[in-house]
Amino acid sequence: MFTNKTFIITGIADKNSLAMFVAKKIIDNGGSVICTGLGVSEFHTNLSDKAKAFLDTNYSDFEKAVKNELGDVQTEILDVTIEESVDAFARKLKENNIKVNGFLHAIAMDKTIRQKVVKPLLEVTRDEFCDTMDVSAYSLIRITSYLYKYELMRPNSSICSLSYIAASKVTFHPYRNMSVAKAALERITIELADELGRKNGTRANIVRFSPYMGSKAGTATLNQSDFDTANKLSPLGNATPDDLANEVIHLFRPNGRITGEIRHVDGGYNIMG
Repeated sequence: MFTNKTFIITGIADKNSLAMFVAKKIIDNGGSVICTGLGVSEFHTNLSDKAKAFLDTNYSDFEKAVKNELGDVQTEILDVTIEESVDAFARKLKENNIKVNGFLHAIAMDKTIRQKVVKPLLEVTRDEFCDTMDVSAYSLIRITSYLYKYELMRPNSSICSLSYIAASKVTFHPYRNMSVAKAALERITIELADELGRKNGTRANIVRFSPYMGSKAGTATLNQSDFDTANKLSPLGNATPDDLANEVIHLFRPNGRITGEIRHVDGGYNIMG
């Protein structure tokens, strides 16, 4: 299905990241992936030793996970908060004559969550709010704009953003600041569906997934009781990462006519009161 097709995969932190399951599924279906991770680049200046060590460890873990799970695939440093980093990433693809058939947006960051404690929205600072919005939502615009600037996005491509039910409903496992950013991400994706569809036939969709504790992101925000409660409430039980990957692959498939949709892959959790 994906022979001679290449997709950019963002958001891989470890072998259990949801983005990793999508990357595997693309490869299983004959496609190629370019995986991006956060690491030290030439555009990171005046970093403290602690910050440098964190970024080095993060990128090392990312590369190791990709190599172990996906084999010999292209990996690149990408910091979506730095304009020059996104520009350099896109220019490198251009210089290597690489064009893509779409990408997965699975990037999120919220410094207001510490040790599974969620800061009340009234206590979130402007900087905390804007930083979360920049990484978790605006980055979709930034990446997409550079892919088009360098003419890297093939006609009839497909973009998929990962979200969850808290973007539209207050849940029993509150996220607050991240929920607002995910709501913005969903709206951005829908607006891009209109713009890009008219531009060159590119589709853009969102997938809302079940609570998931397998990755670093999940264990940072959820407790086992949250996972168990969602599993009990959902008519079909919680969806699996493989369920998610199958849906993204469906949305990535060539010549699809689905765009601007919010797809729920959550075992029916979204229909419950």
